[in-house]
Amino acid sequence: MAGEREYVVAVAGATGAVGREMLAVLEQRSFPVKEVRALASERSAGKRLPFRGGGVTVSVLGEDSFAGVDLALFSCGGALSRRLAPAAARAGAVVVDNSSAFRMQPGVPLVVPELNPGALRGHERIIANPNCSTILFLMAAAPLHRAVPVERAIVCSYQAVSGSGEKGMAELRGQQRALAEGREPVASLYPYPIAGNVLPFVERILEGGHTPEEMKLHNETTKILGDERPRVSATCVRVPVERAHSEAIHLDLSGRMSPEEARAILSRAPGVRVVDDPERNRFPTPREAAGGDEVLVGRIREDLAFPGGLALFAAMDQLRKGAALNAVQIAEELIRGALL
Repeated sequence: MAGEREYVVAVAGATGAVGREMLAVLEQRSFPVKEVRALASERSAGKRLPFRGGGVTVSVLGEDSFAGVDLALFSCGGALSRRLAPAAARAGAVVVDNSSAFRMQPGVPLVVPELNPGALRGHERIIANPNCSTILFLMAAAPLHRAVPVERAIVCSYQAVSGSGEKGMAELRGQQRALAEGREPVASLYPYPIAGNVLPFVERILEGGHTPEEMKLHNETTKILGDERPRVSATCVRVPVERAHSEAIHLDLSGRMSPEEARAILSRAPGVRVVDDPERNRFPTPREAAGGDEVLVGRIREDLAFPGGLALFAAMDQLRKGAALNAVQIAEELIRGALL
């Protein structure tokens, strides 16, 4: 984006896992930054974070942090976003928020740039980044849905502990050390040990038996697609993987689509890489997805439960495309559309 106007960018929640990744993505993609402000809690004030071969000093995040800011990338949790994102918008910044605070709010665009960039038009200075599980599902399913509408989708997610931030990754590492040393792992963040285990539980269980993560997949899909189809039923599972989410996806299509047709469609979809070579045992894994920007899709086959349907498996780096990268891509789309 060389030769363009440069922008004052604030990263709210800069010391967290996603905030650090936002700084890295801004640098790696040569985003036109005039000045970057790293904002976090008072206990992090004065820390130095790497940026462009040097560093940026963390300042305290507050309502007065956004004077002169053009773009504010938020990853500081829903409560702070609800309080501070409107303050940033009033100060003149365009906010891209990574929490769930504004996702389902009428009038707030919920955007995956490869899928619905037009939703950014007419924004009112607050834009929502979708949930990571929703992004993964739709990057794999939306290109197929556009060709042959999906009536129903069954999604089982296998979510890395990075979805819980630095605390989740630290808990997994500590429990893995305990197991290696013959000690019983102790759970703190999660209700059971995550090392050597899987937990069909992300955040909490709501009345009715679903978790918020499962409801986000259902509700956000409808808003992003602007379509009541597909109806999504999800089971979200936390797994002992440090970084990158995976999903098993089953699609009930309104018409027939062969696996070969699906591979061809997905091979042309921006941001997607087909990894699907059964003869050589090539399929997506979170290890391969970690650190990358693409959504990996494979195991594309006929679904035996849905006549004419499809089953597939997808993996994506949760910290990048599931959070930081998607936010920066939204900002890039705003620049391209003269909306920032």
